[in-house]
Amino acid sequence: MATTNFKCLLAIFVGVWLLVITPCVAQPTVSAKVDEFIKAEMRRQRIPGLSLAVIRDGRAIIAKGYGLANVEHQILVKPDTVFQSGSIGKQFTATAIMILVEEGKLSLDDKISKHFADTPESWKNITVRHLLTHTSGMADFPPDFDLRRDYTEEELFAYIKAVPLAYQTGAKWDYTAFGYVLSGILVRRLTGKFYGDFLQERVFQPLGMKTARVISEADIIPNRAAGYRLVDGDLKNQEWVSPSTNTTADGSLHHSILDMAKWDAALYTDKPLKQSSLAQMWMPVNLSDGTTKAYGLGWDTDEIRGRRIVYHGGAWQGFKSFIVRFPDDKLTIIFFANLWQTNEIRLARGLIAKFYPEFALPLAQPLEDKEPKVTASVRRALLQFAKGKADSNLFTLEARAEIFPNQAEQIGK
Repeated sequence: MATTNFKCLLAIFVGVWLLVITPCVAQPTVSAKVDEFIKAEMRRQRIPGLSLAVIRDGRAIIAKGYGLANVEHQILVKPDTVFQSGSIGKQFTATAIMILVEEGKLSLDDKISKHFADTPESWKNITVRHLLTHTSGMADFPPDFDLRRDYTEEELFAYIKAVPLAYQTGAKWDYTAFGYVLSGILVRRLTGKFYGDFLQERVFQPLGMKTARVISEADIIPNRAAGYRLVDGDLKNQEWVSPSTNTTADGSLHHSILDMAKWDAALYTDKPLKQSSLAQMWMPVNLSDGTTKAYGLGWDTDEIRGRRIVYHGGAWQGFKSFIVRFPDDKLTIIFFANLWQTNEIRLARGLIAKFYPEFALPLAQPLEDKEPKVTASVRRALLQFAKGKADSNLFTLEARAEIFPNQAEQIGK
């Protein structure tokens, strides 16, 4: 009797256990969903390599490399692979300035003419805050700026001075590298040190960010990824730029995701900056008309669907990067990719949706195709564009003149 009861109880226990555990086995984990999404997007976007970190409560729950850091040598991406930062580097330049603010060496509301001699009259109202919030009125580097030429800091300063203001200081927000290039020069004016050396001493070394540094084409940098771009549908190496234009303070850093995980952890402490200073960096900027722009000091800042976020993307020399932080939830997502054409916003949105389903893009409802021939032509054109090629005969004469300017004469005939 005792044996029979035991068998019955065992059968009941096993049955209940199977009912409980089976759904857990069947449901993919968040990590598996992230894996699936990243691999699918890398195939779709033709991204050679990508490095990803997801950090919750100061602990990296995902730190992983995907694909190739170097296509020619078939070297895999690992968590310690070193990528270029692009404009994610702006938050470190802003941090350097805020360290100097905490030390009383300048104020965000100082006129920059206080620290730079011989500034144009048009700069008389520009403050340090304006430089860091993209509200100075300064334009940006024009398309014909020679990235292959070496410039001294004084030459860059002279170049920027010669470019007229694009709008009245403080009147609007307009993204520009000029403000951050000048901020890097300002660090040297105040400390006597190159901004990259200042960051090494005050941020990177104290936080144990072992591979964080200013870009160097000449130095041997272990685990360095190569950057790529698609040209006419073919993968090519990134274009070369001069050493000096690759060291400016608008986003010329090397990082691994392991470095960035340490940086993220530091943002919950009072080192290298006090929490009050970080709060200033994440405060939307006030414009002169009384409106605000959701950008702080080196960070985009916003609230979406009731969740506070701070974030920034980067793009430079064959690389794309993105960091998004949910400070109240202590969740951070960081990734680097080594393809210039990477759609980092699509990647970021998809990754966020794995943790916050309400951020997922809604699926569009299919519509009846009443003109299948037109659809086929559009589909064919889009596929050709995706390969970096296009048949001009698919477009009207007016469209051809805009899209294929080199054919304008033949079109006229």
